[in-house]
Amino acid sequence: MKNASIALLLILAGCRGYGQTAPLTLDECLSRARENYPLIRQHELISRTKEYSVANAGKGWLPQLSFSGQASYQSETIAFPFKIPGVTLPVYSKDQYRVQAEVDQTLYDGGAIRYQREQRNAEAHIQEQELEVNLYALKDRIDQLFFGILLIDGQLTLNDLQRTDLQNGMEQMQAALKNGTAFRSSLDELKAEVLNSDQARTELLAARKSYGQMLSLFINEPVDESRMLVTPPGVSVSAEIKRPELVLFDYRRAVFSIQEKQLRLNYLPKVGAYVQGAYGRPTLNFISNDFGFWAIGGVRFSWALTGLYSHKNDKRLLELDRRNLDLQKETFLFNTRLTLIQQNEEAVKYQALLNQDQEIVDLRASVKSAALAQLRNGVITSHDYITRVNAESLARQSLILHKIQLLQAEYNSLTTSGQ
Repeated sequence: MKNASIALLLILAGCRGYGQTAPLTLDECLSRARENYPLIRQHELISRTKEYSVANAGKGWLPQLSFSGQASYQSETIAFPFKIPGVTLPVYSKDQYRVQAEVDQTLYDGGAIRYQREQRNAEAHIQEQELEVNLYALKDRIDQLFFGILLIDGQLTLNDLQRTDLQNGMEQMQAALKNGTAFRSSLDELKAEVLNSDQARTELLAARKSYGQMLSLFINEPVDESRMLVTPPGVSVSAEIKRPELVLFDYRRAVFSIQEKQLRLNYLPKVGAYVQGAYGRPTLNFISNDFGFWAIGGVRFSWALTGLYSHKNDKRLLELDRRNLDLQKETFLFNTRLTLIQQNEEAVKYQALLNQDQEIVDLRASVKSAALAQLRNGVITSHDYITRVNAESLARQSLILHKIQLLQAEYNSLTTSGQ
């Protein structure tokens, strides 16, 4: 009986004054808000950035072509201080020119290109997960608006019921006034209370419109008084935490592993091949002062050991960063569990209040029904009747309020845990 009465009140709240517009569920609002939120378009941008940056990193294995040119004038050139009979020794010009093209091919880089590609992938994962974290924060905002509207709808339904009771009292008082068994002031007091009820309805409708406009902006659909919101079912929440922030912590930790591998590049050798082709004066033929082409090719080898000086400290810095990230994750889990405890206690409190609300409503309804009969017979005044009506209305408001608050506490826990 108790649960049936609660359900009836919520159904009345949901169906009050609505037309044929399709009702909205909480899941639909969350889905449409996510699709409509401008931030969602960053997914495509991040995906394209990842594709381009990883592709660019992989192109490090392609031959690298470069061009250069040079024109110079020098104050002195090579001059032979002797003469050889029968041989004309060259005289070099002081103005010299060279246009050169060079092709470099990496043969061994210690894994630099591979690690660069891994880092670009890891950075893209972090950006995508940061976006998911920001989008997840949207869930709480939709929850607050959705349950706020449900609560206002319930209050509007109760306002209708209260006004009906007051109207019944007015009809009884008007009949008594015609029979000369009541005073005009008693009827006026009931009329004033009806006007108060109408004022309260106006305020509730204004609040409902404001909440509806905000929710409408998020889901890009009209949410006016004709749009029904479906009261969601109760949920149970486990202690497991599945928030997107935890995945973000894991992605950030993976970057440290890549950076630790990259530290080795500071003391590993590099090997590459190259080919140079040039045109200018002088050429590689040192006994000629003519313009000409020449080419040279070979293998380059470099090995800088200066990275060994700071390698240990660099590893220690990375370890400190990793430990700091682990501490942030631990703090996040601690705060999240603390919030869950508070929200679960709220749910327990509202459930306890709800168990008592129905009994109070039944008692107040019985008193009000008796008061209407007493008002008809002139046993009590209109003021006494208004007091009974308001007391029942307040009890019903508490019933619906605690029911919505219980649902909201359960869904807040669902959002906090990430389930």
